[in-house]
Amino acid sequence: MALSDRIEAFICELLREDSDFAEFGRNELAGIFGCVPSQINYVIATRFNEENGYLVESRRGGGGYIRISKKDDKNIEIEKNCDYKTAEMTVKRLFNSHRISEQTARAVLAAVSDKALFDIPQKDELRARILKNVIANL
Repeated sequence: MALSDRIEAFICELLREDSDFAEFGRNELAGIFGCVPSQINYVIATRFNEENGYLVESRRGGGGYIRISKKDDKNIEIEKNCDYKTAEMTVKRLFNSHRISEQTARAVLAAVSDKALFDIPQKDELRARILKNVIANL
């Protein structure tokens, strides 16, 4: 398992232990994994961002910390148009928050894929309507 994956798994475990948030020191976490603090920054920026359903708060300096909390997934909003990447992130958030199963996530992604909507002129608008309908029926 790659270092970034191990760091992500560790932070996810912290979030599971305390369902509200995970709080830790950047240097402390870097020490645990034997890496530089910028590696921690990279994992947070790429895997624990708003698009993936997280809120990140940080404070630098002595006594600094990083606090990661899960966004409220009950009010996911979809714009009028939605590209596949955005749809994929939305479905991942629904899956990670246990609102849909893995099988349902795969089915929804198949239904909104570029392959399924290949010759539809307004495929991004249709994709958004499908996602809105899925979310409304959860």
